[in-house]
Amino acid sequence: MRLEPSWPLLGLLLWAGLSASEEFLVEISGTTVTITCPLTEDDIVWKSTGGKAGTSNERKYIITDHDSSPANLSCSSDSSGTSHELYLNARVCANCEELDTLTVTGIIAADLLITLGVLILVYYFSKDRKGRASPSPAPRPRGQKMQRPPPVPNPDYEPIRKGQREVYAGLESRGF
Repeated sequence: MRLEPSWPLLGLLLWAGLSASEEFLVEISGTTVTITCPLTEDDIVWKSTGGKAGTSNERKYIITDHDSSPANLSCSSDSSGTSHELYLNARVCANCEELDTLTVTGIIAADLLITLGVLILVYYFSKDRKGRASPSPAPRPRGQKMQRPPPVPNPDYEPIRKGQREVYAGLESRGF
């Protein structure tokens, strides 16, 4: 069986790959939301429905004091006739602090080092107390351990002697 290249399918996949790379860039800082249009032309027109209106600056659309309400945005170019739409549902926080990756990594590393230090301190101070027990009212003798006498045999469980085997020969073993 010969595999023939499917040119229409290959073209469709290539077109889908190119169109997927054209995405909006959304940046959120505090209550300011900045959206960058994937079009590269200079005559970009922004349209907003819902939410607060923003200011447009070339390819960027900036919404200040965004209130986390959803908005539909579209950017289009008159020269090429293309248009891209975006549904914006960005959650913003006025009193939040932004942390970069280095700060978060430092916090996690410091936490691990402090935990390791506490673990080492606990081990160091507890290793001398391993053999010590709480003081008891009657200390045990330190010499040889006293041996207990053997238990008293129970007459109900005596071993079977050679002469008594025929008494138990008629009993059948049960299969469990």
